Amino acid sequence: MDVDAYVAAHNAEWLRLERLINRGRRLTGAEADELVDLYQRTATHLSVVRSSSPDPQLVGRLSSLVARGRAAVGGAQAPLWRDVTRFATVSFPAAAYRMRWWWLGSAVLGNLLSLALAIWVVHNPDVQATIGTPAEIRELVEHDFANYYTEHSASSFAFKVWINNAWVSATALIFGILLGIPTVYVLLLNQVNLGISGGLMFAYGKGSVFFGLILPHGLLELTAVYLACAGGLKLGWTIVDPGPRRRGQALAEEGRAAVSIALGLIGVLLVSGLIEGFVTGWVHITWLRITIGVIAEAAFLAYVIVLGRRAVRQGQTGDTDLHPDLAPVSA
Repeated sequence: MDVDAYVAAHNAEWLRLERLINRGRRLTGAEADELVDLYQRTATHLSVVRSSSPDPQLVGRLSSLVARGRAAVGGAQAPLWRDVTRFATVSFPAAAYRMRWWWLGSAVLGNLLSLALAIWVVHNPDVQATIGTPAEIRELVEHDFANYYTEHSASSFAFKVWINNAWVSATALIFGILLGIPTVYVLLLNQVNLGISGGLMFAYGKGSVFFGLILPHGLLELTAVYLACAGGLKLGWTIVDPGPRRRGQALAEEGRAAVSIALGLIGVLLVSGLIEGFVTGWVHITWLRITIGVIAEAAFLAYVIVLGRRAVRQGQTGDTDLHPDLAPVSA
């Protein structure tokens, strides 16, 4: 084997592998896949060199490179707190920020639907009659709507709401892979329920009660649901139009970003669940309830805009990162 020709043919791959190894924790998901591929190729190259032309200098170089690559691919994981910190400050806000137009579109269209439906319910007694009898609706708007938030203990109610909202969001997000159809269904169902409830409350003069009980937790909760729907719709659209990427690569990257959103929303929905459980039904000063909700919403949006925009400008996408701790090697 001509060693010089072999080096010339593969040197670029070895240099690229070395650069990826040296980047350590800053790899994107695509770069992590590339690192694994290059490590496997270099291990094959080392085997070929050893069997065909055991040049000591080249064998030493490739042996060191393969050892470092093995440590990067299969080495011990970085401390958990580092991964959690990076996820909270980079991966999740980057994934959410990238979805901002899909997110905004879901919110605007969803709320326009709810508004139109509410107006229709308010101005059409026949529509109200299909929902329930006047006595049933009056019981709902005067008692059941408010009692819903206090009929269970705050802690158990908050936990129940958290689990339910997390499941709804996960459904909207994960099943977006089915061309986004289940995501659209989740969004429509959510907005129809909101519009009908609001329409009935306004029809019976309880509009202030409706907003006073919905806004404290609903601002953050609905924002999270719209983000989940945005992720699901983007995932579904990627199947139709993957852009300049190969379809499989695009789906893998958007799927990993969707996982970041799903994990991040667990925490967001926990906060909204705590507000719904401990604030909505138990803080009896309306302006204070709403203020708490507005502060939580503003804090989340600022978090996504500030950290997310910075991460995206740095080239982050919310894609899964590889976090290896490299094994020490001799110089």
